[in-house]
Amino acid sequence: MTHVPDVVVTGLGATTPLGGDVPSTWAAALNGESGARPFDNDWVERHGLPVSFAATLKVDPSEVLTRPEMKRMDPSAQYAVVAAREAWADAGSPEVDGDRLGSVVSSGIGGIQTILDAWEGLLAKPGSARRVLPMTVPMLMPNSPTAYVSLEFGARAGAHALVSACASGAEAIGYAAEIIRSGRADVVIAGGTEAVIHPMPIAAFAASRTLSLRNDDPERASRPYDVDRDGFVIGEGAGVVVLESAEHAAARGARVYARIAGVGLSADGYHITSPEPSGDGQIRAMKQALEESGVSQADVVHVNAHATSTVVGDLIEARSIRGLLGDEADHVALSATKSMTGHLLGGAGALETIFTVLALHDRQAPPTINVDNPDPELVLDLVRDKPRALRDGDIAAVNNSFGFGGHNVALVVTSA
Repeated sequence: MTHVPDVVVTGLGATTPLGGDVPSTWAAALNGESGARPFDNDWVERHGLPVSFAATLKVDPSEVLTRPEMKRMDPSAQYAVVAAREAWADAGSPEVDGDRLGSVVSSGIGGIQTILDAWEGLLAKPGSARRVLPMTVPMLMPNSPTAYVSLEFGARAGAHALVSACASGAEAIGYAAEIIRSGRADVVIAGGTEAVIHPMPIAAFAASRTLSLRNDDPERASRPYDVDRDGFVIGEGAGVVVLESAEHAAARGARVYARIAGVGLSADGYHITSPEPSGDGQIRAMKQALEESGVSQADVVHVNAHATSTVVGDLIEARSIRGLLGDEADHVALSATKSMTGHLLGGAGALETIFTVLALHDRQAPPTINVDNPDPELVLDLVRDKPRALRDGDIAAVNNSFGFGGHNVALVVTSA
């Protein structure tokens, strides 16, 4: 029988609205801070945007990248490379043959800022095609972030980019784990990134009625599971992890944060934006991940919910979690960290995987903020306002990520 290696997490990297790296981001999350802030420009007056705030990066990538690097990469790739460098260093810069090193870094939308900047250049005046830069196509490609990560570290065992909207980052990590389990690589750099803080995508999301309009109080706008929730706060950033086979990590004496024990994937086949009302697809993804992990429901002590702060989405996910765990859901610490980070779209699932890994490693679940009036229809064991200690021993957690198009991804993470 073919040996299937365990997959462990040895490195973490991120650049987010809460901080320029993982330690600062995690500390801010445990402290219940919000990354939402007003625009520092004239977008509302100039374009008539109904939203005047977003969860923007805390640290500009120019503090890490050189000017030439910035010029040849779309912001989505910039964020990915910044996070990947941190994750690689955090893993101890493992020595691995490039043929055994892979890259899976996804984005839900890709280089949209590059596309829009090029289009604005074309519209500037007649005959302005020469204004379009030679690097425009490589910059706008949705596989550009994973390509640049592959180039950065010499990853030749495949450079993949999975596009599943807001589930992209989590699916990238799940696929990276499968690559290692299949024996095609020993180490894979995986995660998600997004850079959509631009008037056009903000106007588009506002038109779909998914954004919070709480302009007078941005830091309290994202309020998953609150009865007065009115939409998500759009965000930007990246999260990247280094995954290894347990054997490879042990051979080099690497620190192990946690294990990616199970991956569950499903599709609703119902609607392009709305989740299927019964939550069946979400339940199937979570159940599949648990079955693959071999973890019993009794060992699940924590769930990092997708929980975007939309009226319908939060309700259906709460039903799904209850449908999976039954009465056990009353004793599983549930965190909705988008209340602090905003919604990083393709980067969300990756960042929330990092939060899930750290929750198990540090034995504390991060809080959910802004839940002033818990929705009585969403009765779960919500971690509110401050972290909650998790028990000792072997424990497991579930990270949920769902996306437009009916994409459902669940990852089961177990303690090291």
